Amino acid sequence: MDARLAIASKRDVREYAGTPVPEDVVTRILDAGRLAGSSRNTQQWELVLVETARTELADAVYRPGNVLGATLVVAIVGAAGGMDVGRCAQNMMLAAWNEGVVSCPNGISDPEAAARICGGEVKAVLSFGYPAKLRDPQSRDAEEWSAKANRKPLDELVRRA
Repeated sequence: MDARLAIASKRDVREYAGTPVPEDVVTRILDAGRLAGSSRNTQQWELVLVETARTELADAVYRPGNVLGATLVVAIVGAAGGMDVGRCAQNMMLAAWNEGVVSCPNGISDPEAAARICGGEVKAVLSFGYPAKLRDPQSRDAEEWSAKANRKPLDELVRRA
């Protein structure tokens, strides 16, 4: 998928079909996180696949259903700063979207519990899965997706100094 189309058409989705994400797709999603740039290329994160502890981790996020309904949950754990975590997370979510897998970042309501479950400071929890309601990014071009996005107009966000 074209990068502009992927960016314009990607939306956070919280309702997933029960179809598992194949291991080769999981590997490509995780590798996209690995490839994210980071401060001084330190990559101060681990990507934790949350499998057996999914129910417990769901209780540590603001919207437990996002984690419980997902077929793939990845926690970004470690000392990475916010910019680095965001780059890693966005890489994985865009790589997933390229594979037809939707995603949603989840806020952490109980950092201590999340750290205990994942073995370190949890910076982000990402839920992934195939969409319960199919979305076709090719149904519109990037400009149409952009125009339909619920976002502020560019002229409200850009200024010159």
